[in-house]
Amino acid sequence: MIDSLTGPILKTMVFHRWSQMQNVILKYLCGETDRVTVNFGKTGDHFFDCIHEITSLALPRMTQSAYRVETIARLAQWRIDDLPSCTYRKSDAFKIGYWNWHLTVEKNRVLYVKLYPEFSNLTKENPPIASFIIQVVCSDGDRKSSTHPEITDKQLKNNDDFIWPIEAPLTGKYIINVEFLDLKTASSKGGEPCSIWTEGFTQNQTNAVVLACLDRMLTQGIHTDIVINASNGSIGAHRAVLSARSPVFHSMFSHNLQEKELSTINISDMSIEACQAFLCFIYGNDKHEEFLPHRLALLRAADKYDISDLKEACHESLLEDIDTKNILERLQTAVLYKLPKLKSSCLQYLVKFGKIYDIRDDFKAFMQFAERELIVDIFNEVLNTWNGFQDSTNGKQQS
Repeated sequence: MIDSLTGPILKTMVFHRWSQMQNVILKYLCGETDRVTVNFGKTGDHFFDCIHEITSLALPRMTQSAYRVETIARLAQWRIDDLPSCTYRKSDAFKIGYWNWHLTVEKNRVLYVKLYPEFSNLTKENPPIASFIIQVVCSDGDRKSSTHPEITDKQLKNNDDFIWPIEAPLTGKYIINVEFLDLKTASSKGGEPCSIWTEGFTQNQTNAVVLACLDRMLTQGIHTDIVINASNGSIGAHRAVLSARSPVFHSMFSHNLQEKELSTINISDMSIEACQAFLCFIYGNDKHEEFLPHRLALLRAADKYDISDLKEACHESLLEDIDTKNILERLQTAVLYKLPKLKSSCLQYLVKFGKIYDIRDDFKAFMQFAERELIVDIFNEVLNTWNGFQDSTNGKQQS
């Protein structure tokens, strides 16, 4: 715990960092500089120092319970303010997938970290088969981290199924990150384990027989009356189905436009594979294995042809697997297509969960070309975190 002397000192340090960044942002917003990234080498260091001090010092005091694990998408994060020697702690339960999970830490000469599902009938009958990456970050002046090699398809049933001994000396405040890459359950038919996120893909609730007939109409080309030309191929479709699903297609076929006269639609910015997935969704036979790799192309098509349920399906799916490899692309996508939940999740992932450190260089480059509105949103997220820290600190001082 921060004592009465060090608390104000740390608060002053963070305030000084934040004041430096505010001055830069205000100049940018007032038009005194063309871009926030002027002299970004030095400014960027201030920014990351500010983020580090806010996230490492402030957020643990914002947490109502020292045992609560925060989750976003497939990432779980447990922040521990202090972990003296000869200490054992068990986190509150947190939910990822179908299961409630716990983390435990035990510190003696070696730090032991455990991850396991909460005991229940579900865990007993269908224990998760997990793939994940786990990382421990500590900050005691300097930020140090230790990452366990990726765990792949490991069944976790008991609290001793995954134990990670860390012999390197780690002191100060701890952050334990667990990023779930996949969760599977054993097949009831005795085959290969199945991913819950594949099986959990939302299917259209229309009658299965009707869907099967529509699928045959598409795949077998039964009485097609329109041809869609993609960038690398063509596929037949039905005007009635397209018109019923999209007001844009309906307008095309209701007026004397080129598409109506020539019985063709040119979608040159979409591959034939993405177009196939697009039509499968329109015809109610959306398949996860076709949907997943083409989400961005499908989102673009959903926006272009005003297909709201496809846009929402893409939005929800993009929320599920945010990681450091795609976070900046997802953030740009959220802004471009006005996806508020995705935008909020990306900003929290970067700032609140401190993942901005893992992509420090990429983030610096990203800031050089980001739009003004997005830059303001990023710094508002930092400001909100800082304000939460101030409110928490002031409340503790008054009490």
